[in-house]
Amino acid sequence: MTYFACVRYLYSLGGELRAGVKFDLERIRTLLAALGNPERSQRFVHVAGTNGKGSTCAMIANALKEAGYRTGLYTSPHLVEPTERIQINGHPISRREFTSAFEAVHRRAEELMECGRLDAHPSFFETITAMAFLVLADSCDITVLEVGLGGRLDATNVVTPDVCVITPIAYDHEAFLGNTIEAIAGEKAGILKPGVPTIVSPQSPAAQYIILERARELGCPLVCAASAPVSQVAMTPERSNFSIDGVPFECGLPGRHQVDNAVTAILACHELRIPIVATQTGVRDVEWPGRLELVSQEPDFLLDGAHNPAGAAALAAYIREFCRNRPVWIVYGAMRDKAVEEVTSQLFPLADCVILSAAQTPRSLRPEAILEISPHPNTTITHSVSAAIDIALKAPDNAVVFFTGSLFLVGEARGLLVGHPHFVK
Repeated sequence: MTYFACVRYLYSLGGELRAGVKFDLERIRTLLAALGNPERSQRFVHVAGTNGKGSTCAMIANALKEAGYRTGLYTSPHLVEPTERIQINGHPISRREFTSAFEAVHRRAEELMECGRLDAHPSFFETITAMAFLVLADSCDITVLEVGLGGRLDATNVVTPDVCVITPIAYDHEAFLGNTIEAIAGEKAGILKPGVPTIVSPQSPAAQYIILERARELGCPLVCAASAPVSQVAMTPERSNFSIDGVPFECGLPGRHQVDNAVTAILACHELRIPIVATQTGVRDVEWPGRLELVSQEPDFLLDGAHNPAGAAALAAYIREFCRNRPVWIVYGAMRDKAVEEVTSQLFPLADCVILSAAQTPRSLRPEAILEISPHPNTTITHSVSAAIDIALKAPDNAVVFFTGSLFLVGEARGLLVGHPHFVK
């Protein structure tokens, strides 16, 4: 099977968000057992949360690599290619490795369906999670594992990690996780395992209480990032500097919210006994595409997947802090199941110009529908990301253009802009 045939088949399986999907761990456990339980021969850092999971994972993984570990990283979603989800020492696996892993997992899934041990083929996420366990088992000393959806019933929640991490919890995927912060926090805290140390980012009081109770029940040593002695915080549009208990750190990801993510990652690294110098280098030199990522200049294009209200609040804070006295353009697209009004009400008032668009996925909300929900006096409607880019290139040279609202839109824009004459690496 070719790589492209594998990807087409994976997409045909559908995701955990489709109607009527069976959402539990039975299928992934059956599949992994048939594969020899590759997840049991590995060390993991398991990371759940609503916002900041990917950035935190990237920082921890980069620090582990700097410490000399051969480090795996499993994240979702991807921006351009599915191979991005499975990385070794900061590099996505090859298409050949991806294809080989898919064929092994798919073959075993078909055998299980044929003998009646599986009721249906594992979903996209279950399949690619099994692929990751299979690839990384033979290649890595330790893997940083990002939860896909929730935590308690997520396909990644079949491991016993060295450390658990919970990043900030906010509203998202309420149809699956519950419509209160307490319910959502309960799902995220479902990754905690008896006696396993847990690092917790600053949380709302409601979320913090649920996590503390779950940790107490399971006897998990808990480290709260909110209690870390952080001082001397200094921000630029590109990065931040701060100290923890007098030790200096520099975070290579822009935005004030990344300070909290960096502190959480640093505390996780401390729990893993990573040397301070390796942690400092890992956090300083981290790269994480699609999160306030500058990809073009004059005008400046920044990609940021602010797809929920908490993400929008972080982006809005960045615009207020660093984009004063500059024209601000926003290229926005969203999925149909997202809180569009809550996101756009924070972002659109900060924009001089809004370009509405849609990524090439059936889940995309029509730009006309976004305009009805959130009108803006200077709006242009486009029906493709490439058309939105063409219009955005006409912004004044001193403007800053944010592509946001959906990681699908961000990924599509990044794929189109890589190789563009203005692309900035």
